[in-house]
Parts: sequence; C-alpha cells; structure tokens
Amino acid sequence: MAMTPDVPTWVGELDRLAPARDLEVDRRFAAARLLVTVGGTPQGQVTVPLRAGRATAAELSLAVAALPAAGTVAVAPSAADPVTVVVATRNRPESLARCLRAVLASDHPALSVVVVDNDPDDERTELAVRAAGSDRVRYVREPRRGASIGRNRGLAEARTEIVAFTDDDTEVDPAWASRIAGAFAADPELACVSGPVLAARLGSPEERAADVALAWNKGFTPRRFTLAEPPADSPIFPFAPGLFGIGANLAVRSGAARAVGGFDEAMGPGTPTHGGEDCEFLVRMILAGNVLGYAPGAYLWHHHRPDQAALNTQLEGYAIGLGSFLAKVALSPQGRSVALRRLPAAVARLRHISDREAGAGDAMPDSGLLERGGRIARGGWAYLQRSREVRRNGGAVPPMLLPARSALVPAHIRRAAEAARVRTGAGAHVGPTAVPAPRPDRQAEAEAGDDRGAAELARNSAA
Repeated sequence: MAMTPDVPTWVGELDRLAPARDLEVDRRFAAARLLVTVGGTPQGQVTVPLRAGRATAAELSLAVAALPAAGTVAVAPSAADPVTVVVATRNRPESLARCLRAVLASDHPALSVVVVDNDPDDERTELAVRAAGSDRVRYVREPRRGASIGRNRGLAEARTEIVAFTDDDTEVDPAWASRIAGAFAADPELACVSGPVLAARLGSPEERAADVALAWNKGFTPRRFTLAEPPADSPIFPFAPGLFGIGANLAVRSGAARAVGGFDEAMGPGTPTHGGEDCEFLVRMILAGNVLGYAPGAYLWHHHRPDQAALNTQLEGYAIGLGSFLAKVALSPQGRSVALRRLPAAVARLRHISDREAGAGDAMPDSGLLERGGRIARGGWAYLQRSREVRRNGGAVPPMLLPARSALVPAHIRRAAEAARVRTGAGAHVGPTAVPAPRPDRQAEAEAGDDRGAAELARNSAA
C-alpha cells in the first residue's frame, strides 16, 4: 500500500500504457495518490508530491518506475456470467444514488441490482432507486433493520449464481462486476471472492486517518485461502479479521452462501454490535471447507468518514464489532478450541492494530488500550443479548462450524427465495427450498454455549 503524508491528497488513476502527461489538480492538494494500472489491471499505488497542485510527466514516470515492469502484470480475468449486486441501505439516498450511478456504469452485460431498504424512515431511498431510471435495479423494502438482514434478503432475492455485495458509500470500477465473474470462471472451486477497497478521497485529516487505521486495501496480489493451505503470513488463520476482505467488496456463489446460513443477523451495522458480520461470515465460509479468493482486479472506491465525529463513531463501532466476533468464537465449542491455540498470536495482532491506529495521524481519535478493551467487552455482551433476541424472532444466527453433511438456511431466506421463484416462474430457481435444518441437539448446544459464555463473562467482569 502506498504511504501518504498527512497532507491534503488528491486520489486518481494512472495507466502505464497511456501517453505520459502532466498532472494538474486543485492547488490545495499537496500530494497525489495514484492507482497505477496496466491496460486497466491494477498493479499498485504510488504517492507523488505536488507543487501548487501540479506534477510533471517526468515526476510521475519516476514514481511509477519504482513498481515492477508493466510486462509482469497479468491481465485480470473477466467473464460475462450473470451477476446480482446487492446494496443494503438505510436513510442515505444521496450516497446510494452515487453508488448506483457507478454500478450502472459497469461494462458487464448481464448485471442486475437489488437495493434492500432496511426499516426506512421515509420514501427517499425508493425515490432514489426510481431516479436511477434503470430496469436493472429492483427495490426491496425490508421491515427489519440491520446490514446482515439486508444482505440475507438480497441473497434470497437474487436469481443468479454469483451475488456481489457492496455498500452505499462506495463507487465500483466499471470492470468490477466483470472481473468478479472472471475470478469465479477462472477458478471453479472458489465460493467467495473479495477485492481491494481503496480510499475515494483523502482531502481531510479524518479521511487520511481512517485510511491508515482501517487498512482495507489488501494489496494487488491474487490470493487463495483454504483450511488445507494456511497462509504463512497469518499465524491466527482462519480467525483473522480483515484477512479475507470486507463486506463492502464481497461476492459469493449463492448456493455456498445459503448453505452456511448467510450472514449472522445478530451482528453488523444497524444492530447493537455495530460490525463484525463480514469477518464472521468469511471465517465461517472457511471453516465449512470453502475456498476463498482475493481478486485485485475487482476494486472499488470507498468514501471514508470526512469529519471527527463520524470517524470516532466508525472506529468505536468496529471495536464493538470485533468484540461481538470474538464472543461468537468463544461461544462456539469447535471455534473456541481452535482459537485458543492461536491466543498468543491474536494478542500480538491486536497490538499491531493498536500501533497502526496510533500512527494514523493527528485526526485519529484518542483512545487507549483500556478504552478499546472496554468497547470489545461491550461488543461481547451485545452479541450475547442480540443473538438470543434474533433466535427468538426466527432470524439467522448460524453456528460458527456447521454439522458435517448438513446445510443451514434460515427459514426467512427459504421463504423469500420461494416467493421469488413463484413470482418469476418455475424455471427461475433461486436457491434450495428444502434444506436440512440443524439437529435439535445442535441448537440446544448453541443455546447452552451462550449461557455458559454469559456466566464466564460475568465471572471475568466480577474479577
């Protein structure tokens, strides 16, 4: 990842195969971060100092020369297999409109979009979908709040094998969907694909701090993850938050995602846990024996929080979400036994994250280890309470490790999928309608695990 000084930084792209020319932008920018591509395939990022918003073609060429030769870059695979893009949103019509413009500018010939409006306060989101003016976009109103619920609803509504998820604060590259399809076509074993999440703007100190602290760009080297081949650079694999990507840029084979139960509806934005749902889903996909991939060609741009209050809220939410993820691991008998062996490495990883945040610039909210630990603990309690509530209401709280030879699909996903099948005719099969549920003893074990975990947390708090 390109290191950027803490100065107003312009963000853009530079293709090595295009004619060289000077860069001139607004004079307030003191640096430029450029995504360097080769015929549209990303190779890396470079940061170039600007004088009065200007850098010469020679200066740009010198910065790009630090990267390997253009001939070493393999063209990102692309394919035209149908893709459904799911955007779960709530009360952010302007941001959604920007997201939809980017998705609809895709070069993919068989793209459809499902916008899931979670428990909206008004009709603005529906109006934004109508204003997009495309019959490729379908609006779905979901009465329950939560990003995981929205993604599960979108997964149920999807009529394609490949389902891609993004958030309303992103702008996808025009080739994003084609390259997601290409990644699956190039490796039929893949069940899930993620890609780079790049900062769309770095003008404010808060945007630059978020970019360093969150570290969402995982680089530009293709990767493949399986239980059988643990990556050498992750001693806490597979319980590695962020290693596999994040929910803002995530695609699945719909059957594989449904088979593991979709997203945990006790986690994520719109719930008391605030986050952790994408990390937990990806870990569960790995534990179920699936193959995950990272496709650097399928990149998108994310609009970080531009002010101090929004950044603080976001970082607090991620700490709470991490606590909810750790609580779920601790409550899973199988997950707990595997995770305990990685505890020393996990502590070291948390220290690394803390050091990274501390070096993210002056705009970084001041929170020490004690405050961060308190937020993580809050996330654990929030998950305990929320998971029971979701189960009582018939929602999806899939176990961390599924029973062998079974698949778990929440009832509401099956009902929505069946309703979609009926609406579109018998030929439009969108997912399994008869899937074995977990055995009653497994459900009782999960509930008992919650109770044991609650007692253990209470004892630790008392101590």
